[in-house]
Amino acid sequence: MTDTAHHIAWFRHTGPYIKAHRGRTFVIYLGNGALESAGHATLIHDLALLHSLGIKLVLVHATREAIDAALPTDQQAQFHDGIRITDDLTLSLAIETAARQRVQLEQQLSMGLPNTPLTGARLRILGGNVVTAKPIGIVDGVDYLQSGTVRRVDAEGIRGILDQDAIALLSPLGYSPAGEIFSLSASEVAEKVAVAIGADKLIFLDRQPGLHTAGGDLIRQCTIDSAWDLDLGDVEQQRLRDSACRSCASGVARSHLLSYEHEGALLEELFTHDGSGTLIAQNPYEQARSADINDIASIVELIRPLEDSDALVRRSRERLEEEISYFSILERDGRVLACAALYPYEAESVGEIACVATHPDYRGTGRAQQLLEELIAEAKALSLTHVFVLTTQSTHWFLEQGFEAASLDDLPVEKQQLYNWQRNAAVLRRTI
Repeated sequence: MTDTAHHIAWFRHTGPYIKAHRGRTFVIYLGNGALESAGHATLIHDLALLHSLGIKLVLVHATREAIDAALPTDQQAQFHDGIRITDDLTLSLAIETAARQRVQLEQQLSMGLPNTPLTGARLRILGGNVVTAKPIGIVDGVDYLQSGTVRRVDAEGIRGILDQDAIALLSPLGYSPAGEIFSLSASEVAEKVAVAIGADKLIFLDRQPGLHTAGGDLIRQCTIDSAWDLDLGDVEQQRLRDSACRSCASGVARSHLLSYEHEGALLEELFTHDGSGTLIAQNPYEQARSADINDIASIVELIRPLEDSDALVRRSRERLEEEISYFSILERDGRVLACAALYPYEAESVGEIACVATHPDYRGTGRAQQLLEELIAEAKALSLTHVFVLTTQSTHWFLEQGFEAASLDDLPVEKQQLYNWQRNAAVLRRTI
């Protein structure tokens, strides 16, 4: 495939995501170092592209490391329990840093030179005093001085910015009714804003590519509970994980953790099936459910290649329509990744597992096993004592799932009468 053909094919596959994201609201946290990273210009272009696709953006930029770098060499940054103690000098540096970064972002998002991704974009960047803050005060005998926490978010004001087709740009500073100014945690601002405005996504762009297992493998998606259970050694990653989990628990549909150091990570996360980082959601990202008539086309796409190779018995569309109630699917974002069917013979307390198929991109990843276990649970709920399968090419896989070799006599009488001797399928059985 030529580069052009590849790009066209990729663009076609983004269609469902473009449609799903249009009109949605994303709060994006730009982590420490993002504006100084080698790929920051590309990141700006990607943000502009998202806006051009009809996505409403709220940007929150982190200033912690830049403030630390601006401190005099004879003054160390002071923290307690991971929270900065902000004295007068530090507050002045926090204000200067926020202003400088804001101007930098406004400048970069205003560029529109010919032959650049921002040509003709004419983006409007707006902000304001939409975050009301209060002092953290004295905790465990430690006075946090001008360090604050979010007291209230002007959700209506932020929505007003977005309704003007503008990008909302927020700094980690908050104001009190008394006219005081406080230094805030950028991750807290992003979290509280996302919850207050009912954002569809909260996206954290930081150095880490996402959350990892104890073995070091990247976790592509997980629930809130499984994310909380992770033992993370990096303090900053813990902070972002905690904000992501709290926001989802408070109504944000999905939170994402990805790396700004990976070029194109934002687009890859939003416009491909597997993404580039970690997605956290209140409900499982992939869900098994009963199939319905609208899933037939997707099931046909999965099983036709296996029917052509004689791994599965050929089923007509009409037969699938009649038997769709026996099928279950594993779905992600409207895409069917795997399918399988359970045909109960309740009079004999047994059931047939059939038509197990996985999309080629996801074979060997445990999806079929996950769906099989869903059907086993369904069989138990029907008070079945055994399930059986007839297979020509997947005998070893079913043996690995707890099935044992059986004979034709172990099948229900009705199934014995329909047995296809020409296919000569192996009979396997599992007690449940």
